[in-house]
Amino acid sequence: MAADHSLNHEYLPIAGLPEFTQAATKLVLGDDSPALVENRAMGFQTLSGTGALRLASEFLKLRANFKVIYVPDPTWGNHLSIFNTVGFEVRRYRYWKPETRGLDLDGMLEDLKNAPEDSIVLLHACAHNPTGVDPTHEQWKQIAEVVKSRNLFTFFDAAYIGFASGDIEKDRWPITFFVSQGFELLVSQSFAKNFGLYNERCGNLAVVVRSSEAKGRIKSQLEKLARAMYSNPPNHGARIVATVLTNPTLYAQWSEHIRTMSNRITQMREQLYQKLKLMGTPGTWNHIVDQIGMFSYTGLNVKQVELLKTEFHIYAMNSGRLSMCGVTSSNVDHVAKAIHTAVTTVSSGL
Repeated sequence: MAADHSLNHEYLPIAGLPEFTQAATKLVLGDDSPALVENRAMGFQTLSGTGALRLASEFLKLRANFKVIYVPDPTWGNHLSIFNTVGFEVRRYRYWKPETRGLDLDGMLEDLKNAPEDSIVLLHACAHNPTGVDPTHEQWKQIAEVVKSRNLFTFFDAAYIGFASGDIEKDRWPITFFVSQGFELLVSQSFAKNFGLYNERCGNLAVVVRSSEAKGRIKSQLEKLARAMYSNPPNHGARIVATVLTNPTLYAQWSEHIRTMSNRITQMREQLYQKLKLMGTPGTWNHIVDQIGMFSYTGLNVKQVELLKTEFHIYAMNSGRLSMCGVTSSNVDHVAKAIHTAVTTVSSGL
């Protein structure tokens, strides 16, 4: 890019850099996606994943006339801010089960079965934030059955594709499965984590419809909404992503890098788990290795989190969410000792 003297600082089109949106959409749907083969999918560049969520919300509320959206309980805090600001009636479906520190599948399915038709359901594609708990393939199939039977509209948030497991195909599987089942859907993509482009605000809104004729109309409406919000997106991060995703050598390098990053987090989960077991820390801690992605929903309560901060200078959310990216081979003993102390000296919420 630095050697390409044809590049300039002119505005991008409102829909973004075409090379980027095409490559990003292909990344999340797969090269052989029926939606791509049949010309039923497109991408629209956004201001990272947050921008994709906001633009999609504006479209769904103001243009498609949806009124109700279901989000997992818990979910990323900004989801609630975005959907409430746009004017949705935000309802929650059960997701986290404290007793097992895992997925409350029965509760989730029951809540979605009771959702009114033509509601939107927000699904985390992988590395659920904040719990790190993802459904299995079999569970995703059950979720898809309910979504289809209730005629719900599917909206995926895919902030961690490739970064969750290090395997792009594995991380995007829920999305590709839903597409294979004939769903129309939207996918919010972020390249903050998997490319490290946090301050470049590089995102994509992937759109899958049943008819190619609808694409032009949807794009036109998205352009009108984007024009009123930010006019057009930034260039630099999108060009980096497009360059990497369309160059086989660079793509192979990048794939190896995200695999390395993901594996490191997995190793830290395993080390922390083993050290807690070795110390005989009360409770079961297999959820640390069962969960995936950047965060662990530890099950610690507010007072235990406070002890981590005041006695050990370890900072976690009051919900007990801990960033696994901050755990390293040089501090994992300290983290394990802190958790052990918190659980053994403070009244347990486990």
